[in-house]
Amino acid sequence: MSIGRDGKTSILVPRIWLLMPSRLYHCDLSKHRFLACFVCCLAIACSPTTLLAQFGGGGSGMGGGQAQAPAAATKPKFRDHIHNRDGMALRREDGDAVVAEVRLVGNQVISTTDILAELQTRKGRFYSEETVLSDVSRLNDMGSFDHVTFETEERVTRANGSSNAPQKSVLVTFYVRERAMVSKVIYHGNYRMNDRELSGRSGITEGDPLSEFAIETGKRRLLDYYHEEGFNQAAIEAGIGLPSDTNAVVFRINEGPKERIEDIQIEGASIVSESRLKKVIQSRGPMMGIMSYINNVADMKKIDADVNVLASYYHNLGFLTATVGRRIEYDETGKWLTIVFVVHEGPRFKVGDVQIVGNEYVTEESLRKRLELKANDTFSGTKMRKDIGEIVYGYGELGFIYAEVNPKTIMRDENGIVDLVYEITEGDRWKVNSIRVEIDGEPHLMRESTMLNLIEMREGDYIDRRDLETGRNRIERSNLLETNPTIAEPPDIIVKPLEGSQR
Repeated sequence: MSIGRDGKTSILVPRIWLLMPSRLYHCDLSKHRFLACFVCCLAIACSPTTLLAQFGGGGSGMGGGQAQAPAAATKPKFRDHIHNRDGMALRREDGDAVVAEVRLVGNQVISTTDILAELQTRKGRFYSEETVLSDVSRLNDMGSFDHVTFETEERVTRANGSSNAPQKSVLVTFYVRERAMVSKVIYHGNYRMNDRELSGRSGITEGDPLSEFAIETGKRRLLDYYHEEGFNQAAIEAGIGLPSDTNAVVFRINEGPKERIEDIQIEGASIVSESRLKKVIQSRGPMMGIMSYINNVADMKKIDADVNVLASYYHNLGFLTATVGRRIEYDETGKWLTIVFVVHEGPRFKVGDVQIVGNEYVTEESLRKRLELKANDTFSGTKMRKDIGEIVYGYGELGFIYAEVNPKTIMRDENGIVDLVYEITEGDRWKVNSIRVEIDGEPHLMRESTMLNLIEMREGDYIDRRDLETGRNRIERSNLLETNPTIAEPPDIIVKPLEGSQR
């Protein structure tokens, strides 16, 4: 954001486009030149000279001795204006038959007046089957009907007049079947949750279309909500209709007790301490005293997710065959439970062979120098991911900005040995064809060179992935631009390939 000479603030959002033989960064300021031309033309049209010329006299006064201004021309009648000055032509309807009457059958809740207002087929107009089909689509779009059809009946009548020529007319009847609407929603058996909370979760309110699918979806949402709040034994039945109201929706709820965690235990852990593993998972045990009730909810989804978190943690440490399970133990009241995570660690694997395949442009020797995880080392998922990043960025420094690395782990027959294979897809090598700056807001408050000085790439250079990230960080931290996404689109460097470009 910058401040102009008039003291007003202006938001500047630049985007730098890198045009390669397959990538571009672009800004077209022609729209600003167009705006300038528009303002200039507007100023000329409203200049005082033009106004003086219109008032006459070459600037002289309108006092004595001057001829009286001619009277205004008589305004033509509207009828003459239309015919003599080529005014708007009226649309002429044509057809062989006239609509004698439009009828509606089947509507009970929605009034006939509201439905007829949606139709283009009306009494006295020429009949058109295309218009009737469009009316059927309009009625379906109202969302109030399950089914809409129509029927026509031709009639022949004698026209009033001396000739007594027969005249065709059509009776159009629309048959509609109204969709049942929810008259009211009843929640029965909810003692710990109020109706307002449940209504917001179920998504079903009075006046909604009565749909079994929507009701079943609302039931699942309510169950998920109860489980999130610790009511893991909650049961819900949904039904439609009451003896006095067939369109009422009833949710019968058995909440059950609200479950809380009394303790968390981890069995079978020998390499990592229990206290360390408890910090890895998301579930938390109770605090001391009365604090044991605060934020203490037994969420089964979170507990099951913690099983996967512990397994991934052990795999990352090299225990590739480790498995984790869980056991739930309730107290006598059924409200407090103990979570026991059971760990089977298995052997800790070491790295056997490290293979690199798919590299064509970069030598295998230079790639191996970047690897931290080598043969005979204890396997580490953290180091493996770091090595993948090093290979990707190594290619990115040479212009292979879309290079990909797919790691594979192959366990040997002998115990505790795993081979690593890095499959590389190099892709194309990209150069910068042109660099353009696009500034939203008031571009005259900032020069393009200001933005270009913040990046290190130049036209003709191979694109460096690290330079791209460095340039993005410099632009964001320059304090020259608006970076709040709620106000404007954040500044960025966009790489766009040019069509027909070559490697």
